[in-house]
Amino acid sequence: MSVSALIVAAGRGVRADGEKSLIPKQYLPIGGVPMLARAIAAFAGHPNVDEVTVVIHPDDLGLYENAAKHFAARLRPPAPGGAHRQQSVRAGLEALAANPPAHVLIHDAARPFVDAGLISRVIGSLDSHTGALPCLPVTDTLTMGRGLRAAGTLPREDLWRAQTPQGFRFDAILAAHRAAAKDGGIFTDDAGIAQWYGLDVALVEGSEANRKLTSAEDIASADELVRLRSQSALGTQRVATGYDVHAFGPGDAVVLCGVRIPHQKKLVGHSDADVGMHALTDALLGTIADGDIGVHFPPSDARWRGAASELFLKDAVARLKARGGEIVHVDVTFICEAPRIGPYREAMRAKLAACIGLDIAEISIKATTNEGLGFIGRGEGIAAMATATVRLP
Repeated sequence: MSVSALIVAAGRGVRADGEKSLIPKQYLPIGGVPMLARAIAAFAGHPNVDEVTVVIHPDDLGLYENAAKHFAARLRPPAPGGAHRQQSVRAGLEALAANPPAHVLIHDAARPFVDAGLISRVIGSLDSHTGALPCLPVTDTLTMGRGLRAAGTLPREDLWRAQTPQGFRFDAILAAHRAAAKDGGIFTDDAGIAQWYGLDVALVEGSEANRKLTSAEDIASADELVRLRSQSALGTQRVATGYDVHAFGPGDAVVLCGVRIPHQKKLVGHSDADVGMHALTDALLGTIADGDIGVHFPPSDARWRGAASELFLKDAVARLKARGGEIVHVDVTFICEAPRIGPYREAMRAKLAACIGLDIAEISIKATTNEGLGFIGRGEGIAAMATATVRLP
């Protein structure tokens, strides 16, 4: 069953003092990463989410492109939002209707700390319910007030704090939104629309970390918390390896670490068969325990046929940075009888430096032969091994 994530990021941003912010809050940095980028990373990196669409204000296209640049290969084109959230969600749903998913997860960009476990719980609930609402029980005492006087305490046993992503079967929530627009009703969230329309909405366990950042104080606190965590973890390192191999086929050049090298053969693969970048992509994904290149870019997906492996590598870098990670050093070793790697070593280092944002001095490219042994020794293909060293909070 296909699952699409719809991230709502069309708000204009009003500060706690009532004045407009120069930059809408969803684009403000949290620990050096735009809030929206953190939200996108959570869904783009989830193995059960097939695609992501962001609803934006048309005036924010430049801000959106900057925040989403590392995920461009995984995103549908952004959808223009409306005057308020309900209109924006409906606009996003209508944008998906031409090629509808089975399920849709509707999430607010102002909740940048949503985790994979919460996303999985919402998706799982849709196996037996039309809608799924993540929430947490109300633990504070609720008091009514008239003016500045207390006027009674409300029971809290059946009260919950609603969160996003709220998940739905796509055709049902689209119908509910269309009906609400025709009726003129205004709702604060999509679960409210679903219940008004008569849909079955189940409660699932939310997450305390998945809080909504509303005020300037919220954003400043979140930024400070992320930075403190990063600073306290300086020196905590992870090292992971990657390996890839491709066979030769008819051709006149190979692509290694993004550099085209003339050769009497080419490497055969679903993408451009760049064994160097593939191995390094797997090494980076390994440092954050986020699967491998086949999980995120399966060869069964026609979108990646002939794709430049730079897309895969940049996606892995974005996932690492979204978790507050920093690349310290990378090392790639090619194992082949031919072509010669030495003349192209510096070009490869420069290409990798540009792709992953690392100083060229921290990038190593090496090569060795297989001494005539095995399929590599017989000149049937090229293998590559990569090692990545990163710092993580």
